[in-house]
Amino acid sequence: MRNVLPFLTRIPIRGDFEKAKHELWAFPLVALLSSALPVVVLYLNLPLANVLAVLALYFTIGLLHLDGLADWADGVMVKGEREMKIKVMKDVNTGIAGVFAALMVLMLQVYSLPLVPFYALYIAELNSKFTMLLGLATKRPLGRGLGSYFMEGMDRRQLAVGMLLYALLYAPVAFYSPTSLTGLLGIVFGTYVIKLSLDNFGGINGDCLGAVAEITRAGTLLVLAFVWWYL
Repeated sequence: MRNVLPFLTRIPIRGDFEKAKHELWAFPLVALLSSALPVVVLYLNLPLANVLAVLALYFTIGLLHLDGLADWADGVMVKGEREMKIKVMKDVNTGIAGVFAALMVLMLQVYSLPLVPFYALYIAELNSKFTMLLGLATKRPLGRGLGSYFMEGMDRRQLAVGMLLYALLYAPVAFYSPTSLTGLLGIVFGTYVIKLSLDNFGGINGDCLGAVAEITRAGTLLVLAFVWWYL
């Protein structure tokens, strides 16, 4: 797992770039570390815990995926042929669609957290990392970036192990609180982003994976917030 950590978090661990694409199965495991600090903040119920937890989350994982979400949204929203959409997505400048998408994801997370148990963020991060794995499993690279490199190492074995790990990591929370199983619906958000990426760009790159990660996490928290509010 240590070789994929530098690509998914800011944890100061040196990984082997050549070995990373053979440890894709460990994506769900990363959720244990990426969610640890924000979950502690929520558990301690500190003042403004929802804001501090989101800050702790991005302190741990960095802003790369959020930046990818903004680029992805710009590409999806622009009108034109596929080549135009790809060009806009790869543009270094962020448009209004990207700003709006990033703000909405941040706001959904901040305002959902007060309505859910402290462990909901762990579920959301677990879903986030798992749907990234599903995005890589499409084996539809766009360009020759990091996403393409990881897809070269993706195979059925890695996907199967990743799915098993996901189930095992979800099981204790589901046993403790069966209601938390509704968080599985959060995966729908990620798979829809994968579909939009394939429809609009014809493939998936790092920006698309960033969008998958961010929208899945926010979507999961939104679902859980509605469920716990209703209960």
